[in-house]
Amino acid sequence: QKHSLVRGLPKQSYQDDSICKACQEEKQVKSSSKAKKVVYTLRPLELLHLDLFGPTMTASISRCRYSLVIVDDCTRWIWVRFLTHRDESFDTFYKFSRKIQNEKGICISSIKNDHGGVWNDLFEKLCEENGIYHNFSTPRTPQQNRVVKRKNRSLQEMARTMLSNHSTPTYYLYNKIYIRPILKKTRYELWKGRKPNISYFHPFGCQC
Repeated sequence: QKHSLVRGLPKQSYQDDSICKACQEEKQVKSSSKAKKVVYTLRPLELLHLDLFGPTMTASISRCRYSLVIVDDCTRWIWVRFLTHRDESFDTFYKFSRKIQNEKGICISSIKNDHGGVWNDLFEKLCEENGIYHNFSTPRTPQQNRVVKRKNRSLQEMARTMLSNHSTPTYYLYNKIYIRPILKKTRYELWKGRKPNISYFHPFGCQC
């Protein structure tokens, strides 16, 4: 609101000294590694970060217990694909990659993920056939894949926080309101090329 990065945001008075109990309970963590001060990628799809989390204790309505999270390094745009089983990861990414490359008219240059067993020979073959460079983080070193690991945690924390405090008016949608501080733009503007309109947002938990 201060820098007019989105359209349709209601004017609200914020108190910096206030503490949200739900956020304090659901987001407390140890100190993290230092953030990067430089943007290393120059265009969308130059580098995609991938990570699979699950199984979750509670299944979704469609009985999904796994989620494949994909983050574009340049824009920090996030895609989440829900899976009933981890073996669906390759087919899901294959369909996603074809669709997103067709949408943007550019090719994926490289992908990065950890050494989990889900990233099997099918991924390697796909990368070889399409000229995609496949990066791996060092085993037992999640901070090397921290871009997507942090997004995983943020998505889960926000879901728990809103459920813990659902009666509080919360205007939220990850790609539309979160800002990439280095570039001083929302992820939506970096990906879509225009400022997002969030005037249709409603408080989480309202009936209509």
